[in-house]
Amino acid sequence: MFVHPDIDPVAVAIGPLAVHWYGLMYLLSFLIGWGLGILRTRQPHVRWQREEVGDLLFYVVLGVVIGGRVGYMLFYQPGLLLENPLQLFYIWQGGMSFHGGMLGVFAAAGWFARATQRTFFDITDFVAPIVPVGLFFGRIANFINGELIGRVTDVPWAMIYPRVDMAPRHPSELYEAALEGLLLFAVLWWFASKPRPRMAVSGLFLVGYGSLRFFAEFFRLPDAFLGFVAFDWMTMGQLLSTPMILGGILLLVLAYRRPQRATP
Repeated sequence: MFVHPDIDPVAVAIGPLAVHWYGLMYLLSFLIGWGLGILRTRQPHVRWQREEVGDLLFYVVLGVVIGGRVGYMLFYQPGLLLENPLQLFYIWQGGMSFHGGMLGVFAAAGWFARATQRTFFDITDFVAPIVPVGLFFGRIANFINGELIGRVTDVPWAMIYPRVDMAPRHPSELYEAALEGLLLFAVLWWFASKPRPRMAVSGLFLVGYGSLRFFAEFFRLPDAFLGFVAFDWMTMGQLLSTPMILGGILLLVLAYRRPQRATP
C-alpha cells in the first residue's frame, strides 16, 4: 500500500505569481505535441508542411481550452452554470472536460480545414495520434493534485489520499495515464505510421479512447455531485464515451468500405 505524496499543486510561486502544475502540464503537452506534429510531417505518406503544424496547434489550443471548460460546465455543472453564468470564466478554479475539449478540437479542425482547403478528417487524422500525449500529462496533473481519485480497494498497490480520507483506493489517475495516454499513443502512432484510408485514424482514436475511458471509469470514484447517472453503475464519463465508441466504429466501417486516398 502506498500514500499519495501530497505534492503542492503550485509548482512555482514568485510573489503573487503562482504557476500551477496543471498549467505546466498543459504547456508541456502542447510543446511535445508540436514536436510530434513535426515528426508526423516527415512520414512519407503525410502531406503536411512543417510550417502548418504551428498554425494548427494554435487552433487546437483554443479548441481544447474553450471546449474543455464549456464542456465541463455543461456536462458536469449545469446547475452552477445556470446559477452563475460567469463561472464559465473561472478557469483558475479548475474543471476541464476531455469530451468538451474534444468537441472544441472538432470545431477547431473544421475551422482550420476551411481556412486551408482541407477536409475535416484530413485534420483529425493528422492530430489523433498526438492527442494521447495531452491525455497522459493531464492525468499526471490530476495525480499531482490528488483529484479524480479511485474507488476503495484492497489491491496491493492501493493508495491512500490523506487529504480525502485514510481509505486505500485505486490510483485511477495513473491507470488512465497509462491507458488513455501511453497505450493509446503507442497504438495510434503505429497505426498512423502507414497509409490508411481517410477517417480510419480518427475512427480508431474514438474507439480506443472511448473503450479505455469506459473501462477505467470502473476504478474511478464517480463525481460526488453527480454519482452514477444510469443503471446504478454508469458514470458520466462512461455515458459520454459510449457515443464515441459507436461513432468510431461507424468511421472505421465507412473508411474501409469506401476507402479514399491515404490519410494525408
